[in-house]
Amino acid sequence: MIGHLLQHPLTRGLSLDDPRTTLLRRQIIASKPFLRRLYAEWYADLADVVGERRQVLELGSGAGFFKEVCPQAITSEILLTPGVDLIADACALPFADASLDAITMTDVFHHIPDVSHFLTEATRCVKPGGKLVMVEPWSTPSSKWVYSHLHPEPFEPAAGWEIPSSGPLSGANGALPWIVFQRDAALFAQRFPRWRIARIRPMMPFAYVLSGGVSLRAVVPGWLYPAVRAMESRLRQNRWAMFALIELELGE
Repeated sequence: MIGHLLQHPLTRGLSLDDPRTTLLRRQIIASKPFLRRLYAEWYADLADVVGERRQVLELGSGAGFFKEVCPQAITSEILLTPGVDLIADACALPFADASLDAITMTDVFHHIPDVSHFLTEATRCVKPGGKLVMVEPWSTPSSKWVYSHLHPEPFEPAAGWEIPSSGPLSGANGALPWIVFQRDAALFAQRFPRWRIARIRPMMPFAYVLSGGVSLRAVVPGWLYPAVRAMESRLRQNRWAMFALIELELGE
């Protein structure tokens, strides 16, 4: 009920699997200064991990602007979307073996219906020493309530690794990154021994909620962003964070 009242008017009644929804979300990010600053911080974190690597694939680029921060990125989307470099399915990547230096994504991993298949593809396509880095929802005592009451996507920490696919974008489990890289970290290491979890940094307890994201109305103006982030930095991220920066590195 709360989420319905706060829903952004541009997204009301739209199918997530309609390419027009992706374009509207691009418009929403550009029109909300607080949200754009949040995405800019996420992209700066991803670009910092990528560094000078040249062959960088971004999955799920449609609504964002990562290429402004990382010009060498190859942007991609699963649906035909204006402004991206190629159409690509994360589970069938159109790249040769060991041809990519890094794969990045923002709010994408938890939409992939078979992440084991994707991780196999990433292992094939990324060079030794390469990176898989993402910003994704994270499960904490605080975020479980927020994602369950204010967010339209499912959030199921007790689920398995696969997502019932209702469509390329509508299928989701916001808890999936936490499931794979935290709850089932030992299983991940067993299944994908070449990947090392280099870092998981929980972050942003309130900023995304205050921004309204791409689905809800903004609650605060853009100029408050530095103050909100300063306040958040004083909180225990393992208890309050809603997102995490997840960095993996591929061994030999």
